[in-house]
Amino acid sequence: MAEENELRYDPATIEPKWQQRWAADPTMYAAEPVTCGKPKYYVLEMLPYPSGQLHMGHVRNYSIGDALARHMWMRGYNVLHPMGWDAFGLPAENAALKNNTPPREWTLSNITAMKRQMERLGLGYDWATEVTTCLPEYYRWNQWFFLRMYEKGLVYRKKSKVNWCPECATVLANEQVVDGCCWRHETTLVEQRDLVQWFFRITAYAQELLDGLDKLDGWPEKVRTMQRNWIGRSEGTEVDFFLAEQGAGDKEQRSDRTRIRVFTTRVDTIFGATSVQLAPQHALVAAFTAADAKLKTQVDELIEQQKKAREAGDLGAIEKHGVATGHFAVNPYNGQRVPIWVANYILADYGTGAIMSVPAHDERDFEFATKYGLEIRRVIQPVEQGEGSESLPFLSEDGVLVNSGEYDGLSCEEAQKRLQQVAASGGFGEAKVIFRLKDWGVSRQRYWGTPIPMIHCEKDGLVQVPDEQLPVLLPPQIEITQQGGSPLGRVPEFVNTTCPKCGGPARRETDTMDTFVDSSWYFYRYTDAKNSSAPYDPAKAQYWFPIDQYIGGVEHAILHLIYSRFWTKVMRDLGLIMNDEPARRLFTQGMVIKDGSKMSKSKGNVISPDDMIASYGADATRMYALFAAPPDRDLDWQEDGVAGVSRFLGRVWRLATKYAPLARTGRGQSIKAPKGLSLKLLRKLHQTIAKITQDFEGRWHFNTCVAAIMELVNDMQAADAQLAAGDVPAPVMLELLRSLVLLLAPFAPYLAAELWEELGEEGSVLHAAWPKSDPELAKEDELEIPVQINGKLVTVICVAADASSKEIEALALGEEKVQLRATGKTVVKVIVVPGKLVNLVVR
Repeated sequence: MAEENELRYDPATIEPKWQQRWAADPTMYAAEPVTCGKPKYYVLEMLPYPSGQLHMGHVRNYSIGDALARHMWMRGYNVLHPMGWDAFGLPAENAALKNNTPPREWTLSNITAMKRQMERLGLGYDWATEVTTCLPEYYRWNQWFFLRMYEKGLVYRKKSKVNWCPECATVLANEQVVDGCCWRHETTLVEQRDLVQWFFRITAYAQELLDGLDKLDGWPEKVRTMQRNWIGRSEGTEVDFFLAEQGAGDKEQRSDRTRIRVFTTRVDTIFGATSVQLAPQHALVAAFTAADAKLKTQVDELIEQQKKAREAGDLGAIEKHGVATGHFAVNPYNGQRVPIWVANYILADYGTGAIMSVPAHDERDFEFATKYGLEIRRVIQPVEQGEGSESLPFLSEDGVLVNSGEYDGLSCEEAQKRLQQVAASGGFGEAKVIFRLKDWGVSRQRYWGTPIPMIHCEKDGLVQVPDEQLPVLLPPQIEITQQGGSPLGRVPEFVNTTCPKCGGPARRETDTMDTFVDSSWYFYRYTDAKNSSAPYDPAKAQYWFPIDQYIGGVEHAILHLIYSRFWTKVMRDLGLIMNDEPARRLFTQGMVIKDGSKMSKSKGNVISPDDMIASYGADATRMYALFAAPPDRDLDWQEDGVAGVSRFLGRVWRLATKYAPLARTGRGQSIKAPKGLSLKLLRKLHQTIAKITQDFEGRWHFNTCVAAIMELVNDMQAADAQLAAGDVPAPVMLELLRSLVLLLAPFAPYLAAELWEELGEEGSVLHAAWPKSDPELAKEDELEIPVQINGKLVTVICVAADASSKEIEALALGEEKVQLRATGKTVVKVIVVPGKLVNLVVR
């Protein structure tokens, strides 16, 4: 019993011991100077919001990054592996309301708790580079960037229709509205309000953001597709219809008094336009309704329909309604008058807020025209008549123009070019590219965020806060309510200030910045986290960027990942960096699922790593997160799986501690011509090294890495009687155990450190060289090859690894089971795939 207790794996003793040792060495996970001469590797997991507690979803994300960082350290790279806190945000204000705790106090307390959890998990972060975005030493640079962007025309202020979350009591960017609801409050419908807001001109980079996706071949195609769709490039033509004179005939000369600019991707169909349709918010509609009370009532109803559809998150599927205005527009190509309608499916913020309706060649227009009895005029005919070619709407661009005057007979492509040229030369249109992407609204009517560094002066208007007055500090104590606009507006000592331009009384801007500003550039600050004179040293950023591996959830594909790409391009144009993109490779891990849904605090299905560590240890907890499923797939949480991994680590512990004394005596001795059991176990070892190394370099199937280590341990334990009898010499045992510990180190760092010391090794296992596979040792002497008859498995044969196809064929044909199955039949063909299979075709 004493020996059994001595060999029992006890993470509760082992892990705190190593945690204390690692904490005492501040250089343990520190990156080396940029002049060290080593190849660099920047691995980064997305920083968390400090909500107070990690759950197993976090653990999975961080375990993936930590395993990679440890592997790269062991491969001899200069590794930067930092961590920080996305620390501004609404939950802190909600906590202040609920618990009467100041947001700063609540946030910093949560950071302390979560940092403790990360350290207990053994995550290898360089805490000297820690970034906390709610601290002035960080957010002053948010303000500095805002001012530089303002100077370059990339920041502006305007009244705009905005998304308003009544529960957050603040504005949301378009990207923060998911299916009509707030991204934080998944059941709260977003409202539309008109407010004066600050915007970043992200659209100035729309084309570059789109083109750059083609170069990001290290990013998942799903993420790139999501961004392409969000940017939404459309090529087409802007054409001016003209408001017709009241009482004129069917055709008339256009009036230059009022132009109605429409955007179309199919100008070749313009002779089929039978109406012009305006968004309910179009400026011309306001002019019409000002003189027509009945029309105003009808248009207000269309606006309400749009609002409800937007709030329901289904604007694209809105039931189409419209109203005729009684006014007409003139087609600039043929002078024909067409009626002007207002329609609820036309959006003011897409294109020009006006379209030409061509029902014969557009599904939505066809549906609308059919409903309201508008003319449907065909102007495109298919090149070749066939089944269905006469049906409408005809949507193909593979056709020729008809009913289009002098353009009849032209192909759609040629007509588009000609008609664009005519519009340009006639001064009533031009070729145009538009984007679905809208400018980033960054104003938030909240307290806990970066103050916008602008001043409102009655004499001088908008005035920048001078750089030497940065940061504009948040008041430390403030009454937080969710009513009456920004809480900062009710703090006179914050609001009232002196204009830096004229010296007169002025008011500070009281909106704060969207918290996605904080996470758009934080990873650059990690490279120079203590810099008090600049956001970072460009030379250090030049060394570390782009990030070699970025890890996070696919839910950030549109928000964080597109904003950070924009910010990188802005910083490049400010001369701070040279790279165009923040990250060379992106990995999006799967979710942790419990009780059928994603693990999250809001769903009440969170599993705390603290509970798992108390029961099974940190190594078992994080190793389970890597073993239970491929990292890019969802993981279905099962606590029994953590217990199973813990039992496996106990087996490793007992095996290693049992044979460590023998292994230590083998130090300094060479392995000479291994054979028998030694050769068998060394072969398995080197196959395992090759597989795990390959997985780290490629597909990242850490679940099969752990499985391969388990197979190696199983083979060693199966030979326990022979090992105990001394059938494996000391230098072979040292090679087996030493390499096993090195292979475990990225996945179970505590146990690896303990066993490294048990083997009498010097220094830290973290900086020991990763083992190399010997191809000769890894090569099998014999292979098992399945034999099939007409594609069905009959038997398995053992052949020499270097056997020729003829030898393999002869062995297969000589097998008794094969001969019995082939009796009375003719072997037509024998297919041999060396090392893989034999298939006999018989009749």
